[in-house]
Amino acid sequence: MWNDIDAHISQVTGENFQSAQRRSVGGGCINQGYAVSNGKQTYFVKLNQASQIAMFEAEALGLQQMFDTATIRVPQPLCTGTAGNSCYIVLSWLEMGGSKSQSSIEMGRKLAAMHKITSPKGFGWDMNNTIGSTPQINTWTEDWGEFYTQHRLGYQFKLGRRRGGHFPQAEELLTAIPELLAGHEPQPSLVHGDLWGGNAGCTVEGEPVIFDPATYFGDREVDIAMTELFGGFPRGFYQGYNEVFPLDSGYEGRKNLYNLYHVVNHFNLFGGSYESQANSMISRILR
Repeated sequence: MWNDIDAHISQVTGENFQSAQRRSVGGGCINQGYAVSNGKQTYFVKLNQASQIAMFEAEALGLQQMFDTATIRVPQPLCTGTAGNSCYIVLSWLEMGGSKSQSSIEMGRKLAAMHKITSPKGFGWDMNNTIGSTPQINTWTEDWGEFYTQHRLGYQFKLGRRRGGHFPQAEELLTAIPELLAGHEPQPSLVHGDLWGGNAGCTVEGEPVIFDPATYFGDREVDIAMTELFGGFPRGFYQGYNEVFPLDSGYEGRKNLYNLYHVVNHFNLFGGSYESQANSMISRILR
């Protein structure tokens, strides 16, 4: 397997690469991650079962699309493929761990710049991808409320029912989404899609980085809302963001609706108390 990956790296870079060192590093909850090096150049390789190659192909497309905006730093994808029973994605290696006083502010500013990238196709993306290991449907849709109802919350509730979840107010909420979003007409922004603290950091030089995306074109508020779901980002992040692209009025009322998507997804991935958390959120949203 590693010989195949080395050969693919050599092919796409035009330089002979033979990994003399491989060490295990964090690859998220569903992948194995490795730092591979020939002593001069290091790459980040994530592995999964060969059947999951489409997940890595979508991740590579999303990272490249964000990389091409020249806004916020992301690992650049080099290649994806299969080798034996495994699939892989190879990314540029970024030495993480630093932070400066301005890092959070710069992260907010640069994310805001990325959110200004729009799509004439509307809301969605050129292929389906995953949120964690859950399929994420990205069918192009002109209306944001329709997209969010059908391809985000509605789809998650359908998966949740298959898993045995009970969401008694789900249909009432889906019916109410047009009213909940009334007067809000977001542009289709390029979003990370899974922006919690574990998918953001800084290089040793203090440059902000985001990674492990679930990319699509959506309401930019979905990214900001998720930064608040698990404790929030530093205050400077929101300061920097609003300097460049101030949030629309009514965001505070919409963020729970957007974060509900991730809570129901967590039920679909992990079960447990996420069902009751989701139902409590639904009740609060419908008040």
